[in-house]
Amino acid sequence: MDIRTADNSNDGVGGTLLYNHTMLSEFDLIARYFKRPTHRPHAALGIGDDCALLTQKSGMQMAISTDILVEGRHFFAGADPCMLGHKSLAVNLSDLAAMGAEPVAFTLAFSLPHVDENWLEAFSNGMFALADAHQCELIGGDTTKGPLNICITVFGRVPIGEALQRNAALEGDDIWVSGSLGDARLALGALYGDYELAPGVLDIAATRLHMPQPRIALGLALRGIAHAALDLSDGLIGDLGHILKASNVGATLNVDALPAGAMLDEQDTNRRRHFTLSGGDDYELCFTAPASKRDAVLGAALAADTPVTRVGRIDASPGLRLQDANGTPLNLQVASFDHFASS
Repeated sequence: MDIRTADNSNDGVGGTLLYNHTMLSEFDLIARYFKRPTHRPHAALGIGDDCALLTQKSGMQMAISTDILVEGRHFFAGADPCMLGHKSLAVNLSDLAAMGAEPVAFTLAFSLPHVDENWLEAFSNGMFALADAHQCELIGGDTTKGPLNICITVFGRVPIGEALQRNAALEGDDIWVSGSLGDARLALGALYGDYELAPGVLDIAATRLHMPQPRIALGLALRGIAHAALDLSDGLIGDLGHILKASNVGATLNVDALPAGAMLDEQDTNRRRHFTLSGGDDYELCFTAPASKRDAVLGAALAADTPVTRVGRIDASPGLRLQDANGTPLNLQVASFDHFASS
């Protein structure tokens, strides 16, 4: 997609894509699948010009995040396009949730090997269903021909001084996790053929992999309560490490307190521990808050209709220490997902 009105022939592919044996221009594609009614809750100017224009409210900061999803790396070839549309936006909205930011708008840039009407309709339906649920409008982007890659940039707003940042954890803070962990990783292993799951179990677990739910309401409710926060995309043990490094603190984690997903909870202890710690694709929130605000945290969770679990504490001494339910140290060899660690 391209928010420009001028000819786009200098993009290297001539600005057209093959569609049902005819040539569908980039602008036809935009109009057919991505341009919506002119009502804009946030943008003064949306799709159709060189830039979109967002009106900034007094006393607010803009929160901006970008994610790329690559076929074969972040999703399987032939993935359900409706679910893919949902997830493409969900992973970005999850970043806003982690900052305590309200969604405002997003841009969409993607490459397609060819134009498929059914795929585009399903993809846009899945994406817009989630966008509408959070009043987040599409305001521009770009399209081109190539391998299937999807890049979304999302814009949110948060009152100045109220953003939840990674560098704000303090000694004595409780560590909390929203929702549940590990079902997405459980499904991924089964889809890769590492083990077998009963069809019903796989279907339920795979919903967490393909249709993550960004915790926007919880992020907003935690403003003024939580100190540090982030979303869990690559696994708790690695993502929590970002908070520890940025805040120059350490932590003790009760591994057996981690809230396993309903399907993972039926697995053996070893798999449950490993997948809750390092599973990835959970898109839950991990945050720290003073022990004195436990009631406030639970109140925020209730208001957001999102369960939270207290799983550890922030320590002054560096490093991450793992314990079982009895406080016995655990030496588990686990690591989070690294986008450049493997081919």
